[in-house]
Amino acid sequence: MTRARVADGATPAADRLVVRRRIGAPAAWLFEAWTEPRHLMRWWGPAAANCPAAEVDLTRGGRFRIANRFADGSEVWITGRYVQIDPPELLVFTWQIEGRDTAGEQVTVRFEPAGNSTDVTVIHERIADAAARESHASGWDGCLGGLVQYAASMTGVR
Repeated sequence: MTRARVADGATPAADRLVVRRRIGAPAAWLFEAWTEPRHLMRWWGPAAANCPAAEVDLTRGGRFRIANRFADGSEVWITGRYVQIDPPELLVFTWQIEGRDTAGEQVTVRFEPAGNSTDVTVIHERIADAAARESHASGWDGCLGGLVQYAASMTGVR
């Protein structure tokens, strides 16, 4: 497993974040895990949060809505629309946190086979400021860590 947080170029841009993780599962399975509520509810969320609900309309322009529940019982809902869907290689979607002014953010997820594993790259763009970027970096690190654990717990996904 490798993990890196980098931005393109020598200086990290406040409006862009790139997070990568090599995961020991096929791209097709990981794409499914990322787009089906029954899977999302088993791994999605930043560290110390879980996903009690997920709604997905996996069509171009279709909406998604995913809950993050934290230890104190508070919930944050992530919503957006799918811009591009190319299974099992690519997902592009808008990103908004309900009740916050995060409209305009966009996320690209690439699934690239790497032997018996897959390199998953999350590119989160149009982030408002450096503080939001750091919050997203922590969240994506937790999400990908959860996906690594979920994939490892599943038998027969290779």
